[in-house]
Amino acid sequence: MAAPPSAYKDRHFLAVIGDEDSCTGLLLAGIGHVTSPPDSQKNFLVVDAKTETSTIERAFDNFTHDRKDIAILLINQHIAEKIRYKVDTYTDAFPALLEIPSKEHPYDPEKDSVLKRVRRLFGE
Repeated sequence: MAAPPSAYKDRHFLAVIGDEDSCTGLLLAGIGHVTSPPDSQKNFLVVDAKTETSTIERAFDNFTHDRKDIAILLINQHIAEKIRYKVDTYTDAFPALLEIPSKEHPYDPEKDSVLKRVRRLFGE
C-alpha cells in the first residue's frame, strides 16, 4: 500500500550521517542545506573517531523523527553499526534509510538492515 501524499509532499532533502569523505562528496554534489534561523539545522553530521554515540543517536532521531523535510537519510554502514539497534528498529517509509559504504569501510550486505528485511520477506 502506497503512503498518502501527506506523508511525503514536503520532504525535499537528503540527509547524511557519515565520515568526512562521504559528507564532503555529497555536499559537493549539492545536498547541503541549512534551515532558516533561529535554529539553523544542517542536514548532515560529520562523524569522526571523537564523535560520541549519543551525538549520532541525536542526529538520527532528528533526521528521522523531528525533521519533516528529509526524504532520504544516508548513513555510512560502519557508523550505522554504532547505533544498529536504532537502525534495525526503524520501520517508517519516510525518510527512507539507506546504508552506504565509505572509502575505508566496504559495503557488507550481511549487515544492511534493508537487505535483511527483504530477505525475511522472501523467506531466505
